[in-house]
Amino acid sequence: MSAHMHDEGYGTTVGRGDYTPGYYEIMERSIAELLVEKGRISADDIRRQIEVLDSRNPALGARVVARAWVDPEFRARLLANGRAACEELGITSYEDTELIVLENTERVHNLMVCTLCSCYPRAVMGLPPDWYKLKPYRARAVKEPRAVLAEFGTIIPEDVEVRVSDATAHVRFLVLPRRPAGTESFTEEQLAALVTRDAMIGVTTIKSPVSAGGSTR
Repeated sequence: MSAHMHDEGYGTTVGRGDYTPGYYEIMERSIAELLVEKGRISADDIRRQIEVLDSRNPALGARVVARAWVDPEFRARLLANGRAACEELGITSYEDTELIVLENTERVHNLMVCTLCSCYPRAVMGLPPDWYKLKPYRARAVKEPRAVLAEFGTIIPEDVEVRVSDATAHVRFLVLPRRPAGTESFTEEQLAALVTRDAMIGVTTIKSPVSAGGSTR
């Protein structure tokens, strides 16, 4: 498997002209059309739900992480009840699911996966990346997490425990990355700009802007 599996081995490149809907996409469309025909939902209901989904993206999760970094009391509430803490920032959930926030520390590195399908904290991170939904990641993240992390360029020291949390239809996870060094003077907005989707999944860490050649100003 390629060392850049998140770009190659875990994804596919398909030209627009070559695209063919898969089984589940065809079933989804068929069921939606049937429900509209039967009057159970309307086309406007579907449109509004799509708009809700489109409004969610990793920037929301980044706001949550940045607030937790600067506000210890918020961080404690976030770890105690992720969904309620997100709602404090106006980030509501449109699913009846629990959100558990997993904090990375000096001794523990967290990684989230859904071995069954693609359960993901969409309310705070939007749609999952393609590689997250594919079988290689779903299977290997549990069996050999350090190897998977290494393929994303993330090397976790042997004395740091790697914990893999498996999402379900009722429970979703969000990784709270460690705040990078050299950001003591950063504003909350500047901190949020450092937070990436992959860091909130746990496949990468957040590099210090100083070591990365950036400025702390």
